[in-house]
Amino acid sequence: MAVAQDLERLGNRAAEAAYVLDEIMSMPEGTIPDSLFEDSRCIAVIPGVVKVGLIVGGQHGRGLLSCRAGDGWSRPSFISITAGSLGLQIGAQATDFVLVLVNDATARTLTSRYIVLGGDASISAGPVGRTIEVAADVTRTSEIYSYSRSRGLFVGLSLEGASLRVDDEANKSVYDDAVDADGLLFELDGSVPAEVAPFLRALQRHDPVGMRVSGVGGLIE
Repeated sequence: MAVAQDLERLGNRAAEAAYVLDEIMSMPEGTIPDSLFEDSRCIAVIPGVVKVGLIVGGQHGRGLLSCRAGDGWSRPSFISITAGSLGLQIGAQATDFVLVLVNDATARTLTSRYIVLGGDASISAGPVGRTIEVAADVTRTSEIYSYSRSRGLFVGLSLEGASLRVDDEANKSVYDDAVDADGLLFELDGSVPAEVAPFLRALQRHDPVGMRVSGVGGLIE
């Protein structure tokens, strides 16, 4: 059983992810188009991905992922992202990312092992503007669309080559060791712990389909 400090830390992570989604969806020039949001299969939010470097750089961040399940959104799974890079770099940057996954296969791969962005799954910058119509075949051109909000000195932080994986330890802490990521994201049973509820509510709030709590694969505690 997780100690109270761990649960508080994980709850703060979920609350920050919810805040990032709220912020990006409120930017007229940078928001996810309604048509792409509707077509999404899963959405990940990773607040504060930090990139630091002096000759050798790297980036790391932690966030949450939820997928469509039944008539609503699944219980969220914690995730992490890591990458290394080489080159002449000086500075530090924290970037908030929202990743829109447009097929279930990518998420199902993620539940069994890590995926390399740009390798195991194609990734590109997403179209912006709430009312922009996204081409009907948009899901055929990329498996993941990324949105970001940056703070700091680096410009154009890319997720190409980054490794995205499930944070099993965080999931075990919040869900009491009783569930794996596949069960969280693709099964409808189970309640939603208070620690991750803010993130789930943010997804429901911004989903143009208008999902309700009753459509989620479980009840929010």
